[in-house]
Amino acid sequence: MTDELTVRPEAGVPGTTPAGAGERRAALRRDVSAPALLAGLICVAVSFSGPLVVVLAAAAAGRLDAAHTASWIWAVAIGSGVSGFALSWWTRTPVVTAWSTPGAALLVTSLGDHPYREAVGAFLVSAVVVTLFGVTGWFGRLIAAVPAGIVNAMLAGILFSFGAGIFGAVHGAPVLVVGSFAAFLLAKRFAPRYAVLVALLAGGTLAALTVGLPLHPGAGGPTVPVLTAPAFSWSALVGLALPLTIVALASQNAPGLGVMRAFGYRADDRLLIGSTGAVSVLMAPFGSPGVNLAAITAAICSGPEAHPDPDRRYVAGMSSGLLYVLVGSFGGVLVSLFTGLPKELVAVVAGVALLAALQGSLTAAVAQERGRDAALVTFLASASGMSLFGIGSAFWGLLFGLGTHLALDHRRS
Repeated sequence: MTDELTVRPEAGVPGTTPAGAGERRAALRRDVSAPALLAGLICVAVSFSGPLVVVLAAAAAGRLDAAHTASWIWAVAIGSGVSGFALSWWTRTPVVTAWSTPGAALLVTSLGDHPYREAVGAFLVSAVVVTLFGVTGWFGRLIAAVPAGIVNAMLAGILFSFGAGIFGAVHGAPVLVVGSFAAFLLAKRFAPRYAVLVALLAGGTLAALTVGLPLHPGAGGPTVPVLTAPAFSWSALVGLALPLTIVALASQNAPGLGVMRAFGYRADDRLLIGSTGAVSVLMAPFGSPGVNLAAITAAICSGPEAHPDPDRRYVAGMSSGLLYVLVGSFGGVLVSLFTGLPKELVAVVAGVALLAALQGSLTAAVAQERGRDAALVTFLASASGMSLFGIGSAFWGLLFGLGTHLALDHRRS
């Protein structure tokens, strides 16, 4: 048995799909589906309805004015959108990229300690270091050594809060949550490909009738990015660049590669991390602290809810990329549409979209009797939400799981 959980052995292997531009366009027309497009929409809605709040808090902590804050949102959204769209198109796999929420959380407490130009310099240095780790293959070799059961347990731990969040949201809006979940189950029985879409429509309707659905777009035209010349200081390099680099590699790219691997996609770590690092270098002067592989939203686009055929889920990655670019380009007009969504609606739709992924990862994590202890430790640590030294629970889940594996299973006869 291989060390990868594969839905189809050839899924996501570059070169197994049409190489010519004309053939690629024809394949794309064939592969486009409503569930894949919807998965991209849910991915962006989840990103802008939750993690964006952390970005805004970090901008406020750094005392950025409205123009620089809008430029920051523009940079991370455009960087995420362009890289996700291009990589999904090129690799024919659902590559979802995003800004680092743990990185933004780190900046909430540290951005205000440095002049903005020095912060931009730190963003730039961090992006260069991440790019080097990617293109050299150092990081990919480390991740490839992690057993599949531990990777799947980490994914299950990441997704657990979203599954549990469905029922945690019942108290705030019982009619909305229960009605939307019931609609999902009904559609799952008779039209499984459209179950998430039905849940979204039912949830939106019930939200409008109960808690309200405030879809009021903000004012303004296209976002105007602000270019800032970087400056460099040892304090910013140590206080910002170093922790941002560690967070990008450990809390974002490690789980991101793990998610793709858990769904059977043989991700080219040099291409993916090297490309997102290069995009981060380009976007740093506009305020972006980094663009990384996504984990949670990647699971939305990589699971069977996006499409039963793994080879057609890349459309979900392209869909999310296009929507990131759209929202980033018209941040003042569209961001409020996502930030104003009722949190209960976001919770139930994201939860049902990730149920199949959670089920698959839990099954794969305990598929083999050997390694179940390590998988359980990984799951518990990843699901705990712990944070240590500014690094999130997904990384520590991997670390504790590997420690358990080495203590109990490694070289066991």
